[in-house]
Amino acid sequence: MTTDASRTATLSPAALRQLAEEGDGPRLLDVRTPGEFRTSHIPGAYNVPLDTLREHRAELLAHLDEDVVLVCRSGARAAQAEQALAEAGLPNLRVLDGGMTAWEASGAPVNRGEARWELERQVRLIAGTVVLVTGVVGVFVPGAHLIGTAIGAGLTFAALSNTCAMGMMLAKLPYNRGPRTDIRAVIASLRERA
Repeated sequence: MTTDASRTATLSPAALRQLAEEGDGPRLLDVRTPGEFRTSHIPGAYNVPLDTLREHRAELLAHLDEDVVLVCRSGARAAQAEQALAEAGLPNLRVLDGGMTAWEASGAPVNRGEARWELERQVRLIAGTVVLVTGVVGVFVPGAHLIGTAIGAGLTFAALSNTCAMGMMLAKLPYNRGPRTDIRAVIASLRERA
């Protein structure tokens, strides 16, 4: 299904689950951070974080067919990955509608690892803490509340543009990075399945 708001084709968790159960389902590229991927992922998914995908899309393109579904937490990063791969020449990509959140809510199988806070939760903690602290400090230090106002403006922009600078910065922290994705290992795995 293609949404009116964008050209991105989506696939529901139920439809993806049915394809996987019928046999040779689509290739799943999970574009979340390695930390998020280790916490939970769809069995058989390949972890290619969004920044790695953008950097190595030409190499990946040679090993992907047109049956690819992109996965992230909610669908936003997967849509960005779809755009990057489409620009590189891979057509007919699909994004898992609702991402891992919807996949898990549907009761579909998930490989689980050590629990971690998701990026969205980390963003809420940092933004909320900054707004709270600057609000309290603003009682004693004139103008300090403007920092909280700037955070609010950033969150508003993040919602309107469907990007999040704070989330991108937090994704670079060691807690979220985990071991760097070895693109050669991913490509070798993609070759094996071909």
